[in-house]
Amino acid sequence: MKMKNYFFIISAISAFGFSDYLLAEVQYTDQQKLHEIVAKVSPDNIQKDIEKLVGFGTRHTLSETKSNKRGIGAARRWIKSEFDKISKACGGCLTVYFQKEVISGEKRIPNPTEVVNVIAVLKGKVDPERYVIMSGDIDSRVSDPMDATSDSPGANDNASGVAGVLEAARVLSQYQFQGSIVFAALSGEEQGLFGGQIMAAQAKKDGWKIKAVLNNDMIGNIEGVNGVINNTTARIFAEGTRQTETPEEARQRRFTGGEVDSPTRNLARYIDWMADRYIPNLDTMMIYRLDRFARGGHHKPFNDLGYPAVRIMETNENYNRQHQNLRTENGIQYGDTIEGVNFEYAAKLTALNAVSLAGMAWAPKPPSQVEISGAVQPSTTLKWQKMSKEESEMIAGYKIYWRLTDANQWQFSRFVGKVSDYTLQNIVIDNYFFGVASVSKDGFESPIVFPGTAGAFGE
Repeated sequence: MKMKNYFFIISAISAFGFSDYLLAEVQYTDQQKLHEIVAKVSPDNIQKDIEKLVGFGTRHTLSETKSNKRGIGAARRWIKSEFDKISKACGGCLTVYFQKEVISGEKRIPNPTEVVNVIAVLKGKVDPERYVIMSGDIDSRVSDPMDATSDSPGANDNASGVAGVLEAARVLSQYQFQGSIVFAALSGEEQGLFGGQIMAAQAKKDGWKIKAVLNNDMIGNIEGVNGVINNTTARIFAEGTRQTETPEEARQRRFTGGEVDSPTRNLARYIDWMADRYIPNLDTMMIYRLDRFARGGHHKPFNDLGYPAVRIMETNENYNRQHQNLRTENGIQYGDTIEGVNFEYAAKLTALNAVSLAGMAWAPKPPSQVEISGAVQPSTTLKWQKMSKEESEMIAGYKIYWRLTDANQWQFSRFVGKVSDYTLQNIVIDNYFFGVASVSKDGFESPIVFPGTAGAFGE
């Protein structure tokens, strides 16, 4: 393993007028396995999968379900068959199933309709009840959200996301992980985020310890309606404070901070960190908002229940290719056809998902019950809960991070070993935000946890 070290010198003036120099060493382990994962993601596979999904004509939630050639029924059965094929190739490593619920009486689903997700679970070997999830949406639509019969290719929105999920499953199923990874093709997104609601509610009922949801919705377009062509950036949308925050927790946050350090925000920072280190020629924009302005996606139902969940997508959208009837007007082509998808770019964003999922699943779980103290003191102390004996066997120790309060990313860190508390001498609590990550014996790190309920990733 190759270690890269960065050194930052901070000058602190003591009460006696002397300068004390505090060395904050930031280091990370360059993981060759993550480079290998990136190299295995195939644009050709993604192209073939998008072509297959487009070939079903329409995948509208209310479309045909009996045909084997057209409609959402054929699409979801094909997706399941692909997951089954992937599982067979890895000796049955995936648990593949349909997840169903009948929805009715809704504005966009007025009559009883079975909304069906396709789920594939790669179980972890050490901590199988800890889950990280990658999702994409099966369904498509045209201008009228109730039009279930017109051709609706949905090549970018969102065959690209589903193709990314399938390809990530192909690659990651070749490895074994400490925690579990879930690959999810969700339905009913265009009609009201119903597939995500169904999955999130079932996960909560089943007691899943979800540490991350990476929702991929439109990851293949590089040509924006604004005329910008760009294949080097992507967006990560991440909400601020938890939807489930109580009034007492909000009162506490007012005095201790955490508005920009929800688990969702620190999940976004983790993904951005992965992009910088493992995805060539890709810069991710962390956008401090639930989704695009006044809009939503299938990560929201998970956020609604308090789970860390982000949306990963292209930077420059083309509204002429979204939710449009296929047509040409005034020389402009409308419709979400395969010609608008860049397969190399979709592969790049798929690789970003894959290394982020792998990094979290190989790492220990994020620290629990992180607390901080240091008011009116010259130093800052953090403490956290010890892990179970089984989990502890994979841990090398913990790393404390801190940053200036107006910085987007963590700037400084210190590996503190296999302890459950640590004091940063002469680093004043008032001037920084702090967090703690778990580190495995082979150098994989968990997302960073901000102290208190505002930053907790859950048990």
